[in-house]
Amino acid sequence: MADEKQPPFAEPVVVPIEDSIDLHAFAPEDIPGVVEEYLDQCRRAGLYAVRLIHGRGKGIQRRIVRSILEKHSWVGSFKDAPPESGGWGVTVVELKRI
Repeated sequence: MADEKQPPFAEPVVVPIEDSIDLHAFAPEDIPGVVEEYLDQCRRAGLYAVRLIHGRGKGIQRRIVRSILEKHSWVGSFKDAPPESGGWGVTVVELKRI
């Protein structure tokens, strides 16, 4: 069936863990899982201050991200980035130390 959507890769793609992730590449329905996994991997890597780049747009991804952060037990705090670092298009997250 040629019309069925095939995954772009046969195996999971391993992305290096850095102190920021750009969420533009992900579909809105994938954002919760991506953010959860990213926060988990950041803690494992010893990163406790991270940036989630969701963009400004209409604020849909920002609302999705913040609803996840509000409930996440590892999140100590979060806020908009300073204007020179993305402003309300980026959420800066402080994770609780292990």
